[in-house]
Amino acid sequence: SGAVAAPVLVDLSSSFGTVIMISHPHIRIVSSFILLLTLLADFVSAQQLSTKTPSKNEAEILKRFVDECVEITPGRHEFPQQVTLGVETPEKHEVAVHQATFRDPFRISRYETTQELYQLVMGSNPSRWKGLRNSVETVSFDDVQTFCRKLTQRLRDDQLISSEQEVRLPTSDEWEYCCRAGSASRFSFGNDVGDSDTKTLDAFAWHTGNAAGNDPAVGVLQPNRWGLYDMHGYVWEYVLGPDSGDSETCRIRGGSWKDHHSMLTSATQLTVSRQIRSDGLGFRCVIGGQPESKNSSDQ
Repeated sequence: SGAVAAPVLVDLSSSFGTVIMISHPHIRIVSSFILLLTLLADFVSAQQLSTKTPSKNEAEILKRFVDECVEITPGRHEFPQQVTLGVETPEKHEVAVHQATFRDPFRISRYETTQELYQLVMGSNPSRWKGLRNSVETVSFDDVQTFCRKLTQRLRDDQLISSEQEVRLPTSDEWEYCCRAGSASRFSFGNDVGDSDTKTLDAFAWHTGNAAGNDPAVGVLQPNRWGLYDMHGYVWEYVLGPDSGDSETCRIRGGSWKDHHSMLTSATQLTVSRQIRSDGLGFRCVIGGQPESKNSSDQ
């Protein structure tokens, strides 16, 4: 006892590009650490690939949509029940400051609605920029309402949601609540975005400053704190307002790849014709009950 193991030359060039001298007692620990790093890198790579990889069949498309929804439980964990939305001094394209209270839980899609899901439900893909895992675009508000009704029935038939649940658009307040993810800044990640340097925003959003030459799948950039992707930019997203049922107009949030970054704030909202179609306009869905009337912004 007391003898010191002689150093052993271990070639780790495949992992670190060098040869390291370590002693016997440490070989197993270092090897395990290297294996852990390799597995972690493989896992991260697989996660990144998964957002881009088309589903194998119709059943997988439907289940994937449900599985990729994030459960929002107001009043529990990191989800506040009462929040301040909008901004104190809004620009013409922003919502004015107001209070909102959320009581009922709901699930919101982690990603904007993909072309593979839209095509399955509606039987066609109107998008200009084709890609099964890209955001669907060039759809009207009424197209989206029809999609939600059809998807609701399909998921109920497959027992992926209950008969009390439905697929719908988020209300304007629900959308901003989820976009902010607990933040009070201009963007979910902070305020530090300037005209000459959008490096921070570039990591989270597709906009005129970084969209050229890209035709991305959903979710390839960073998510907000609640794990939601592309809330800023990529495509504008339809939302429900208090007058969505019978109005000739509708509301859209979040900005798009065709917009200057100033149009991508958490408070950004436009009112447009419900018949408009654009390759910069899509949507994401919520699974839940009927929206609470107090949560539908009148701004």
